[in-house]
Amino acid sequence: MILRVLAVAALVALLLPASGGAAAAESWPRSFYWGVASSGYQSEGSAPDSNWSRYAGTGETDPYRDSADFLHRYPEDIRLAKEMGVNTFRFSVEWARVQPKPGVWDAAGLAFYDDVLRQVKAAGMTPMITLNHWVHPGWVADRGGWTADETVTDWLAFAELIVQRYQGSNALWVTINEPLVFVERELKIGAIGPLEVPGMLSRLVSAHRQAYDLIHRADPAAKVTSNQAFLSGFNGFSDLFFLNRVQDKLDFIGLDYYYGLSLDNFTIIDAATAQFWKVKLQPEGIYYALRSYAKQFPELPLYVVENGMPTDNGKPREDGYTRAQSLRDTVFWLQRAKADGINVIGYNYWSLADNYEWGSYRPRFGLYTVDVLTDPTLTRRPTDAVPAYRELITAGGVPDGYRLVAPPGFCSLVTPLDSCLDPAPPAGPRVPLR
Repeated sequence: MILRVLAVAALVALLLPASGGAAAAESWPRSFYWGVASSGYQSEGSAPDSNWSRYAGTGETDPYRDSADFLHRYPEDIRLAKEMGVNTFRFSVEWARVQPKPGVWDAAGLAFYDDVLRQVKAAGMTPMITLNHWVHPGWVADRGGWTADETVTDWLAFAELIVQRYQGSNALWVTINEPLVFVERELKIGAIGPLEVPGMLSRLVSAHRQAYDLIHRADPAAKVTSNQAFLSGFNGFSDLFFLNRVQDKLDFIGLDYYYGLSLDNFTIIDAATAQFWKVKLQPEGIYYALRSYAKQFPELPLYVVENGMPTDNGKPREDGYTRAQSLRDTVFWLQRAKADGINVIGYNYWSLADNYEWGSYRPRFGLYTVDVLTDPTLTRRPTDAVPAYRELITAGGVPDGYRLVAPPGFCSLVTPLDSCLDPAPPAGPRVPLR
């Protein structure tokens, strides 16, 4: 599906020039951000009327129920994050929850996010706030969603309210989560047709560019990005459609890396059919993704906004690879990137707890397991990655003498042909991430 998005949008993007890069922000509150990530609709429950609550009500998905009920359990989840030692907590503010009708702002919804922010800050963590994680109010959907120009204006009014409310909080801001995948999801749920892809992408570009400016007007010291889904093998092409069109309106490059590609591993095809747990992971690909962006945007810091390992309903993977092993291997490659002079400043694990993976509870990414469909108590049960993450954060990475569990693939195609012709030796130098 994502390839169809790229094909439909190609002519529009190729006709638009790339903008010059912005200067990197001079100061950062932390030297390295260790984080966990979540999103509103996927985790909160008690879903208000939105494009996604409507789709989840069609019977074509797992029943949404109350997902992991972050709406009522956020103090527990923030405490669990703090106990792991993370210093950054990513969440999204759901437009549908705070603006249920045009011109109507919900006081209870705003108070909920106010307290999430307050508790994140009280726990000593930096908030990372996402303003669009693929969900918009039902009344926006009725007006055509992101096929309508007025949606840009309406969303910017929402964004300005939230930014004004939380200015000065030292938050990291994400305007639009994975814009290309957002377009693919809107195609999937029938909200747009193929011919409407270029227009939606252009509106998302405009929305980001204007949001960047309004955030900096409210808070000149703010740090702003839009996290990009790194599409192994195709990323140099996919960046034409969004990232290259907003690169002068970024304070850091946010990327999401999940799946690799090499001559001996084409299991990424299983991700196209949502069987994510079948994909053979290649942690070394995160190094090549970072190296590629370091070359493309040498003036901007790099932040891995999402990375994680999927399992099938929380069962052990068939290849025996555990969440803790995947996490340690991944951090090893972050340390290699840092040692090679790549300016990586942060890493978020997706996700803190299992949640609604856009239509299904079967793919599990959580550090904490939550059985939404079978456990009415929604108990958070730690995986082996919880103590592993705590140890990694405390030590600034894996210890000396660490041996990779997942060896690099043969001839990586994550960034063809560079990642094959110039591979990073696993025996190379590493530095602590602190």
